[in-house]
Amino acid sequence: MNTFRNWRRSGVLLALALPFAISHALAEEKPAKAMSVEEKGYQAGGSSPVGEAEMHQNINPKAPAMSKAEFDKAKNIYFERCAGCHGVLRKGATGKPLTTDKTLAGGTEYLKVFIKYGSAGGMPNWGTSGEMTDDEVDMMARYIQQEPPVPPEWGMKEMEASLKVIVPPDQRPKKKMNDIDINNLFSVTLRDSGQVALIDGKSKKIVTILPTGYAVHISRMSKSGRYLYVIGRDARVNLIDLWMPVPGNVAEIKVGLEARSVETSKYKGYEDKYAIAGTYWPPQFVIMEGDTLKPLKIESTRGTTVDSQDYHPEPRVASIVASHYNPEFIVNAKETGKIMAVNYSDLNNLKITTIGAARFLHDGGFDSTGRYFLVAANASNKIAVVDTKEDKLAALIDVGKIPHPGRGANFMHPKFGPVWATSDLGDDGISIIGTDPVKHKAQAWKVVQTLKGNGSGSLFIKTHPKSTNLWVDAPLNPDAKISQTIAVFDIKNLDKGFEVLPIGEWSGITDDGARRVVQPEYNQAGDEVWFSVWSAKDKQSAVVVVDDKTRKLKAVIKDPKLITPTGKFNVHNTQHDVY
Repeated sequence: MNTFRNWRRSGVLLALALPFAISHALAEEKPAKAMSVEEKGYQAGGSSPVGEAEMHQNINPKAPAMSKAEFDKAKNIYFERCAGCHGVLRKGATGKPLTTDKTLAGGTEYLKVFIKYGSAGGMPNWGTSGEMTDDEVDMMARYIQQEPPVPPEWGMKEMEASLKVIVPPDQRPKKKMNDIDINNLFSVTLRDSGQVALIDGKSKKIVTILPTGYAVHISRMSKSGRYLYVIGRDARVNLIDLWMPVPGNVAEIKVGLEARSVETSKYKGYEDKYAIAGTYWPPQFVIMEGDTLKPLKIESTRGTTVDSQDYHPEPRVASIVASHYNPEFIVNAKETGKIMAVNYSDLNNLKITTIGAARFLHDGGFDSTGRYFLVAANASNKIAVVDTKEDKLAALIDVGKIPHPGRGANFMHPKFGPVWATSDLGDDGISIIGTDPVKHKAQAWKVVQTLKGNGSGSLFIKTHPKSTNLWVDAPLNPDAKISQTIAVFDIKNLDKGFEVLPIGEWSGITDDGARRVVQPEYNQAGDEVWFSVWSAKDKQSAVVVVDDKTRKLKAVIKDPKLITPTGKFNVHNTQHDVY
């Protein structure tokens, strides 16, 4: 559903031209290579919980007929597989718009070609891959000619109704009531079970497994290090108290229908006071009480795009970080390409500084000083740099194809001084950017070196201040020899190239699972690196621990309850923005 031409044909002419149209389309676009379940999940942003909401069927008289049952089934397929690229309202995101002015002009038969065969531009081949039957392809071609159904909004009334304060603050421990080394605790996302596992960094044993929202996207720590906040794709936020005898949920809230980001206030005097969550739908963010999740202030992100100045009805909140220099949250809106510095010092008179960047904003992290925030604009192949002290754009930097840094990697380059690095999803490049505008002004906010990695499909890059290693994953590479391994560079000798470690093999998993290696994460000391070995939910997965100095296998964590482990967040490193 990514590529359409304005074919304005009568029904008769289209029928006569169809055989040529199909052969021409396929010759020009070439059938897309079959994609893995994981790759399709990423391309579509994963299954969207928005589709579970009840929506009204708006019948377009010009569109081919659909029964209510067909409409509901097609709606669910759309939100599971298409909304992440084309948008909830089909206005377009990483994929092309699928509004009726475009789809009706193409017609059912022409649309079926693209749904079935895909395109070279990134549209999956849903039909020829077996993901959709011919009947489903026909149904989806008719569905996208109907008016897009609008999901319900989610405001203060709905948030307050969903709020559960399980253990009120005055009933919680006054001091730490366990012997867990919290600083070296890992919060591990169990993606497909709707849980997080808390794993002790020293013993490598599971402390507890807690119910959360579906497919937790991130874990974030309060400034004090006591509270852990996690958010699922279903927009459920869980507040976990790490001081309890056994850490557990003390509050939860549903802040929308779909979400990715949560963060807490870190500025001096506001420690642990506020939390913030941003949603994909509705397009907004909410500021909450830090210790109860009580919603206090909701702000919409709907507005005009940074480049064409067109109105966009659903700018999804991609990532949020807490400023160390001002009482502010830095909120990134994907579709508008705008970064908002949200000052929380006076919620009744909320001040928001809007910083124009580029589309589509995704994830990023701070430089080594914590002053500059570097965020990927992956549809523009750029990194935007925000000065969080002055609340202004410091630079827009051209990098590789579809930068996907996670939080990125800070280290001291042997030639160019302090740098921050990102890997790419769309190619095998690794861009190293100078981050010191004082002592290395000539290199600041420029790509000072580009490394060639092990392959495309990277999602995360990582190092640690106490390490000389730079780790780059590639879990979405179609070659198992790449997706099941990790590339590691010597920071002191980057020109030497990388060493490949067989993390998937080291896991000892012998079934036919994907064994994709994803997200390097350091322990507190910086002498171990943890990797998720990620297979499907009905296959075995694991966490592999590698000695950072020797690059040798140190431990493998396996348990039937570790279902699709993906993101891992060390408490100390997350609390202090160490990456």
